[in-house]
Amino acid sequence: MSEPWVKMVTAQTPTNIAVIKYWGKRDETLILPVNDSISITLDPAHLCTTTTVAVSPSFVQDRMWLNGKEISLSGGRYQNCLREIRARACDIEDKERGIKISKKDWEKLHVHIASYNNFPTAAGLASSAAGFACLVFALAKLMNAKEDNSELSAIARQGSGSACRSLFGGFVKWNMGKVEDGSDSLAIQVVDEKHWHDLVIIIAVVSSREKETSSTTGMHETVETSLLLQHRAKEIVPKRIVQMEMSIKNRDFASFAHLTCADSNQFHAVCLDTCPPIFYMNDTSHRIISCVEKWNRSEGTPQVAYTFDAGPNAVLIAHNRKAAAQLLQKLLFYFPPNSDTQLNSYVLGDKSILKDAGIEDLKDVEALPPPSEIKDAARYKGDVSYFICTRPGRGPVLLSDESQALLSPETGLPK
Repeated sequence: MSEPWVKMVTAQTPTNIAVIKYWGKRDETLILPVNDSISITLDPAHLCTTTTVAVSPSFVQDRMWLNGKEISLSGGRYQNCLREIRARACDIEDKERGIKISKKDWEKLHVHIASYNNFPTAAGLASSAAGFACLVFALAKLMNAKEDNSELSAIARQGSGSACRSLFGGFVKWNMGKVEDGSDSLAIQVVDEKHWHDLVIIIAVVSSREKETSSTTGMHETVETSLLLQHRAKEIVPKRIVQMEMSIKNRDFASFAHLTCADSNQFHAVCLDTCPPIFYMNDTSHRIISCVEKWNRSEGTPQVAYTFDAGPNAVLIAHNRKAAAQLLQKLLFYFPPNSDTQLNSYVLGDKSILKDAGIEDLKDVEALPPPSEIKDAARYKGDVSYFICTRPGRGPVLLSDESQALLSPETGLPK
């Protein structure tokens, strides 16, 4: 073992979108929420974080690279995650390579971390959720920690609250917990991704710019100033959580859509009730809501649910592929791409939905008829940056293919 060695693990973790929202902490250090929340995990083929973690006796300090740029690990949230996983590290032995690390050694060894999001960071697509979940999951595997994903979720939560929900696929509930140390504030899976597999999700990326008010700042101000938040956390959310779990287990789309839209709207109402008010949605977000509401009403039963996190991007959940194809037609009618944009880079993810919608090129987009439920429908070219078509997806996995590692196996530095 005189030769310097590098031991690495690479993991991939999905992002998630809350359908019953988390907004507001009762403990800012431990990241303990004022209410339970429920989310849907998105297919990592379309939205995920890939993280490689490496350990070597030759590393002189902990270092991290995010999307190719080195970032500081001095922040409390990174330190919390590193400290908690190191405390749970166990002995490992790799006989083939002559590597032996005892539980005690982990305190002295440094790690290198490289992380890559295949979607915009801090644009309201829960990149920090996937990022911290992936960091904790990968470090736990590297350090041979024995905790299950629910126990790991309580550590990921200390990096980013919603990260705890990215440790499972399908629909996930984050129990707010009751005890002061936060040990019971963790995620559990409600159902896996196969349970309601005919759902289709279309994300309208309205802006991939970083938001003006970060979620952390926004939540703090809401907790300090909004009376509506107190009413929401105490009276509204507990009932909605019960109803939402039931609608998911029964695959009751009408109830699911009603709850999802209502909870998204109440979350944004709470943001407006904050002093000073926070505006995450913009005119394009409001037009998308109007489009979905009018279509759902005209059909007599909901076809699509909408939900918006802390940003203007719409996450639209269609109850099956037929509804998703119709939704995509409507969205492309209202929000056609700029003339210099290729359809291929405007609709990303599962492109087979374009085929279902009968759209092969920009000429087909131009020829789309106005939706019948809207009188004098206007078109807003260029107001959406792009669309991502996806579906409910699985939880975190290890990637055994070394070519997918983000760090060099020789140096432990980014490739």
